[in-house]
Amino acid sequence: MIGRLNLFIAIIGGACLIIGCETPQPIAQENTPKIHKRVQTPPPPKLPDSVCIAAVGDIMLGTSYPNNSTLPPDSALNSFSYVKQHLQNADLAFGNLEGTLLDGGQPAHYKLHLKSKAWLFRMPAKYCGILKNAGFDVLSLANNHISDFAQAGRESTVRALDSCGIHHAGLLEYPSTEFEIKGIKYGFCAFAPNSHTISIFDIKGAAKIISDLKQRCDVVIVSFHGGAEGPEFEHVAAAGESYFGERRGDLRAFAHNAINNGADVVLGHGPHVSRAMEIYKDRFIAYSLGNFCTYRGVDIEGAAGFAPLLRLFVNRKGEFLSGNIISVKQSRERRVEPDTLHRAAKRIKWLTTADFPVNKLSISETGTLTIVK
Repeated sequence: MIGRLNLFIAIIGGACLIIGCETPQPIAQENTPKIHKRVQTPPPPKLPDSVCIAAVGDIMLGTSYPNNSTLPPDSALNSFSYVKQHLQNADLAFGNLEGTLLDGGQPAHYKLHLKSKAWLFRMPAKYCGILKNAGFDVLSLANNHISDFAQAGRESTVRALDSCGIHHAGLLEYPSTEFEIKGIKYGFCAFAPNSHTISIFDIKGAAKIISDLKQRCDVVIVSFHGGAEGPEFEHVAAAGESYFGERRGDLRAFAHNAINNGADVVLGHGPHVSRAMEIYKDRFIAYSLGNFCTYRGVDIEGAAGFAPLLRLFVNRKGEFLSGNIISVKQSRERRVEPDTLHRAAKRIKWLTTADFPVNKLSISETGTLTIVK
């Protein structure tokens, strides 16, 4: 048996010699060290040196209460057609939502005493998409109409805005919000003299909310709804204001306190007319942005029909750099459009000179905002 095995091995070996089989060689060990390619980490995106904030006043796109006759015939789709490029081209666009986003529902009991049902503002919830498409990033809910339809109206409004990705603040449950756009961290809070909103009278409480935001955010925007209403109340009072016996806040004291505690931009609304503007400690204050887009239930005759579409440029610290007032006008047919006569800018210029004669803010006849050196 062993002899046969040896013979088989010999035959195989000879065959290999004949057909050129190679004897397997041991694998050589690689002595060259492995080269690890260095992964290039992309540089962080460059943050802008300044940001553009667009800001407007009251927005109320018609009301479905008590029936749909006071809603726009185009379902509000063209409400911002003539001005949306100014909102969309800003880094952040702000407005005051003067009413609720709600389908159905009954008015709050304490509102039933109103002589006119036209002052109960209930926009269809789907209108939130119109606001989003117009370019709005953040809205104030702190005003005297957010509770027109009680808790159901407030909750529905919050749900609608959340579903559209629009930030909001001003309700007791939602005093402030923080968000980031293009690498800039914004903080926003809103105040009013009305129930279920963050109180404009609680100066210490406002200071804490604002200072907390400034510790975490680059630019802090503060909104307030206050002051008496109508053309006879265009001037900013030097003390507390009231309207039909209701306290409406000391707006100068509130705005200055906000900036003292970290606010970079203060935006007012509520009087339904435009008011003066001011630079305080290198920060910008607009005391009322008037009516921006209000279809029914709000007077838009005379001064109430002209308002600013404000565009501000601030640096990453929140300090005011420059800006401009795009004067707009309202009509029932075209809703809101630029006013080539610049009536809002001219009126705000006059009011600013009258109310804040010692002011670093200069306003041109066409609305250019600059700092007086």
